[in-house]
Amino acid sequence: MENNDILSRLKPLLANGNIAAPMVLVALLAMVVIPLPAFMLDMLFSFNIALSLTIMLASIYVLKPLHFASFPSILLIATLLRLALNVASTRIVLLEGHTGTDAAGDVIEAFGEFVIGGNYTVGFVVFAILVIINFVVVTKGATRIAEVSARFTLDSMPGKQMAIDADLNSGLIDQDEARRRREEIMQESDFYGSMDGASKFVRGDAVAGILILFVNIIGGFIIGTVQHDLTFAEAAHNYTLLTIGDGLVAQIPSLLLASAAGLLVTRSTKEQDMGEQIVSQLLKDPKTLIVTSAIIGSMGLIPGMPNVPFIVLSLLGAGSAWLIMQRQKAAEVAAVNASKPDAEQPREQRELDWDDLSPVDPVGLEIGYRLIPLVDKNQGGQLMGRIKGIRKKISQELGFLIPPVHIRDNLDLAPTAYQITLFGVIFGEAEIHSDRMMAINPGQVFGELEGIKGQDPAFGLDAVWIEPNQREHAQAQGYTVVDVDTVIATHLSKILQNHAHELLGREEVQQLLDNLSKTTPKLVEGLVPDTIPLGGVQKVLQNLLEENIPVRDIRTIIESIAEQASRNPDPDAITASTRIALSHSIIQHINGIKNDLPIITLDPELEQILLQTLHATTEGGASLEPGLAENMHKNLNEATQRQEMAGESSILVVQAGLRSWIARFIRHSIPTLNVLSYNEIPDNKQIRIVANVGR
Repeated sequence: MENNDILSRLKPLLANGNIAAPMVLVALLAMVVIPLPAFMLDMLFSFNIALSLTIMLASIYVLKPLHFASFPSILLIATLLRLALNVASTRIVLLEGHTGTDAAGDVIEAFGEFVIGGNYTVGFVVFAILVIINFVVVTKGATRIAEVSARFTLDSMPGKQMAIDADLNSGLIDQDEARRRREEIMQESDFYGSMDGASKFVRGDAVAGILILFVNIIGGFIIGTVQHDLTFAEAAHNYTLLTIGDGLVAQIPSLLLASAAGLLVTRSTKEQDMGEQIVSQLLKDPKTLIVTSAIIGSMGLIPGMPNVPFIVLSLLGAGSAWLIMQRQKAAEVAAVNASKPDAEQPREQRELDWDDLSPVDPVGLEIGYRLIPLVDKNQGGQLMGRIKGIRKKISQELGFLIPPVHIRDNLDLAPTAYQITLFGVIFGEAEIHSDRMMAINPGQVFGELEGIKGQDPAFGLDAVWIEPNQREHAQAQGYTVVDVDTVIATHLSKILQNHAHELLGREEVQQLLDNLSKTTPKLVEGLVPDTIPLGGVQKVLQNLLEENIPVRDIRTIIESIAEQASRNPDPDAITASTRIALSHSIIQHINGIKNDLPIITLDPELEQILLQTLHATTEGGASLEPGLAENMHKNLNEATQRQEMAGESSILVVQAGLRSWIARFIRHSIPTLNVLSYNEIPDNKQIRIVANVGR
């Protein structure tokens, strides 16, 4: 009962990593200081071999290198364990080696007698071969790969961070996913950096094994002949076999750990079992097996060659190639059958009715036939899910529900082309390469890439279509690398944001009012149509969206509309009043929470000219002299570029009567310049004039 109580108390301590780790280090120190009996050495050597096998198998079956991020620490502990065992075995070999080859336990004796046949010359040769394989081949290669991987991982971090920010801004991922990806990048950097250092442990362990071998042989020979009066032959036989056995027992786990390190650093970042990955890539094309079988079979027909093994291997390879070909044909037939629409049943000719007229989709995506796998979930397509994520993100940001995106194939398009339509009108189109990835030049890159030149359809940036295996190289050079799904999704997101005001119909406005009436019924009651028609509310909301102002704060907007509409029903006047009510939100959207507000102003003389011209026209627009308009546009563009170079917002502040016209004047030519009136600047902001634009 007492023993059970003691064990029950020890279990939490052993399960706790904070206690277990120091206990392991203390045990390693004890093995160095305290002499161990032969039986304990046998148990520890057996455990060391089992531990090395476990680590190597874990590195094979792990899906990603990051899933085994603790490998460098485990490698260090295993190396320390093996070195401690070397010290413990050296002590017992030198103290008890004169008694015979069983002095250091059964494991060392078995490796000295059985494995090398009791011949220490053979043992030397086998030990030397193991050291060469471990030190020169496996360890050196793994060390080099770890160094290169660590360097390229650090170089590619900025590109990966930009790719995450691009996906986050386009609505493809949320904040939690972005945070997870950033943490994964940091873990990857830490892992490969640790692997670069951990590989030195294996290299140093191999060197230590060589030195320990010679020290044990020389020391044992001296002790045997001088202190124990053994003959030269007896001392050489006993101590050499014990030392060789000890060295082999240590080198085999060392070779296993070095192999595990090499397997881990040579893994790709794709989440796939190593065996599955190798088989799928090595035997993907049956032509390799056919050609190999033909060559092996030809060698088997040559007289004097081992005919039977070659012919058997040739037949096995040919049979495997035939099975792979049959499996691929079956998969192709299944894919074709799945993509074919059901055969239309013949039906009688009937009269045309309204059901035969298909309505125009508010938002449409038409794709070529080679892009169908991108939207087919059965073929691994992820574009549908990304489009849903975009709709959700934009709807939450703007404050109304974006209509669903209807996707259909269009045989009139090029096989790899797509079109984005709003109410049947094409607003964007591009041709992509579905089997490649797009490397976008953000402006600062360190070299050129091999691939197909192109442009990012969303922002018009220079880009290169590269092979998927060039992704890491491109990111290391500063490119932002995205897949074809992201290209289409980002393009769609840009168009939806730029034309959100066209998607806000009366049905959506009525839905906004209905939702608002659930919380503030008195505010909505009597507004439509008594105070203002529904079309007037729609026009005000469209005006706000057209100038990139969200309508999320629908309560403030409706309160402003209700107050202003009773005095002046003009939608433009109501919009101006609503903008003043939303001034805090507008400034925060443009400049964040900074109290300092850098602004660009117009020369008073220029403002007077614009006001006079605007009042002289009846259409609500100013008819400027071409030279004056061109010069003003040039100066505004230069001031905006200077603000962007300084990393500050570009804000033009003008009189209230000019704001709407100037905003329309530069909306498409200088999209980053925000036009505000003096009334829209909150009182708590400190104005700092950075430029004054004159004639």
